[in-house]
Order: sequence, then structure tokens, then C-alpha cells
Amino acid sequence: MSQVYLGKDLEAMSFAPNYHQWILKEFMPYLGTQVAEVGAGTGNFSQLLLQTGVLQKLVALEPSGNMFEKLQEGLKSAVQSEQVEAKQAFFGDCNYDGCFDTVFYINVLEHIQNDAQELHYVKQSLKPGGHLCLFVPALSYLYSELDKQVGHVRRYHKNPLKELVIQAGFKLINIKYFDILGILPWYIAFVLLKQTTNSTNVSLYDKLAVPVMSRIEPRLIPPIGKNLLVVAQKPL
Repeated sequence: MSQVYLGKDLEAMSFAPNYHQWILKEFMPYLGTQVAEVGAGTGNFSQLLLQTGVLQKLVALEPSGNMFEKLQEGLKSAVQSEQVEAKQAFFGDCNYDGCFDTVFYINVLEHIQNDAQELHYVKQSLKPGGHLCLFVPALSYLYSELDKQVGHVRRYHKNPLKELVIQAGFKLINIKYFDILGILPWYIAFVLLKQTTNSTNVSLYDKLAVPVMSRIEPRLIPPIGKNLLVVAQKPL
């Protein structure tokens, strides 16, 4: 059954190219040639992956009917080629055993009730030595009405997420907090004032804060952050 995605965060994030580039830069050392992006949304991150010139094949999965239409539109220049497969499906409904070098979940796992089962699907889909690249919202006290509206089941903390990934059978390569500067604005705007995100506030943060933080933060390794970034490997 097709889902309808009611939230606006994916549309707003289309105005955050610097943020997406920052995330991709962190994951680039683990990018293979056979890649899946699960929960590809409108295709913004998918397009960045294709622009790297590394990929031979990208499978972009999006179960939401209205998001899938936007995904197809966003990838229309490549979706008919052999390089790209856009599919309206849940990952667990597909048979991709041992197909991928890298699987991406960018702001997706928090939407999934049974996240442990989802990581099991990922492990099955990866080649031995393949990588899971995971990006999720962090810190339960930042859970807001916006999180609820866009279908976030949870926000993560570092140690429980680490255990979740290890228990799924992965070798943990890296786990770290991401975007420490974003904590206070998020808490004020969405937890205290109960605002909703829009293209204006996302674009301002992307233009003013992200270029600075993307240079500084990788050198500091912050003890806390608005998001968590994980790289894990399927054992050889």
C-alpha cells in the first residue's frame, strides 16, 4: 500500500544544498559503485550521489506515493538510464541480497518503528565489506511537535544507537554527533516555540552557519550534536 508523506521537512531541506554536501563529504570515503538510498524523498541527496561520478548503479527507494512522484521528477534526467532505478517500495519488500557496496539512510531510520529489523535488511543487501551510512536526528529532549508531525518515531542517543548497529551484526567504523550549533536554534524554534520548518529558515541556516561549521566541526569532534552520523561495515 502506498503511503502519503504529510510532513514538509523534505521539501524545506531542498533549500539546504550546503548541509547535504557536508553530509556527503563525511561519507565519501565509504562510497562504492553499487549504491542504494533508502527513503530517497524528493531525490536531493540522490542527485548529489550521482554527481560524484563514482556510481555505476543507484537504487533510490521511496515508499511514499507523493514523495515518489517528486523523486521521479528530480531524477528524470537519469531515471531512464541503466545507472538509476527509482522504486516505490519499502526496503524490506525488495530482494537485494548481497547487491550493494553502500546503503544510505539520510534522515530515514527515525521514521521506522522496527529499526532493528530494518538494519537486518540492510545487512542482507550489502556485499561482504560493504558499508551502511546512517544519518539520524539526535537527542530525545529535542523531540518536538515538528518531529511528531513529520512521522519521527524517535530521536537517537549515541550509545543506544551504537548498540543497535552492533547487535544487527555490523562492525562499527565511526559514530559521532553532528551539527552542535544546530541544537540551540532547534530547541528554541521547535521545542519551545513549536514552530514548523520552512524554506526561509532552512536556507538562512544553510547559507550562514553550515559553511563555517562544516570546516570547524570535523576538527573538533563535538561531544553532542543535533544529529548522529554512523558508518558501519558488513563483516567480510
